[in-house]
Order: sequence, then C-alpha cells, then structure tokens
Amino acid sequence: QVQLVESGGGSVQSGGSLRLSCAAFGYTGSIICMGWFRQAPGKQREGVASIYTDVGSTRYVDSVKGRFTISQNNAKSTLYLQMTSLKPEDTATYYCAASFSNDCYSGSQFAYTSWGQGTQVTVSS
Repeated sequence: QVQLVESGGGSVQSGGSLRLSCAAFGYTGSIICMGWFRQAPGKQREGVASIYTDVGSTRYVDSVKGRFTISQNNAKSTLYLQMTSLKPEDTATYYCAASFSNDCYSGSQFAYTSWGQGTQVTVSS
C-alpha cells in the first residue's frame, strides 16, 4: 500500500481550468495503475481517468474526453489531472487511487486499494 495525498481542488467558473495533483508516499514500484475518480452528492463514485504506470497508456470516461488529461511524473510518484473547459456537472470530490493488481486493466474501481482523502472541485455556472 501507499499513502496518497491530493491537492489542487478549488472553485472555478464554468469554462475554467484546474490541475489536481496526487503525491504517492511509500513503495510505488509495485503500482500497476493509478486513477482519478469522483463522487458528486447523491451519486455513485465514477472513474474519470486512469493511467497504466509502466507504459503510460491512458483511458478516460466519455464525459471528460478532450477536456481532461491524466499524467504522471518521471518518478511515477506524482499523478496529475489537468482539467480544462470545466462544466458545472464536473463538480464533485475527486479522489486519487492506486492499484497493485492487473485487474485495473478492466477499469474496475474495485481493483484500486489505496485511496487519497479527496479534494473538492466546484464549478459554478
């Protein structure tokens, strides 16, 4: 397991941008996937974007394609989510997570076993 600490959330107007960061502490060498998830009030948590740490390939939920970009630093110790053209429906608590299982290739959030505390993103119209 690793400890994950998110930062970078805040309040912006529709059309604005934010960059979320997630610092990983501990042994990160065994991480297979890292991802960003979000949960809005009254809604289920959903996967937003994920990255396979060894090859760098990414996947996104359709609603954020072309607007959000997931990336990692060279040391694979920090995960980023660049969010542009934000919409009010992007308002949620955003969580960073790490998976140590190949099951993460399925996209299932249940493959992720280390989670951050979350950071709030609020987009006003």
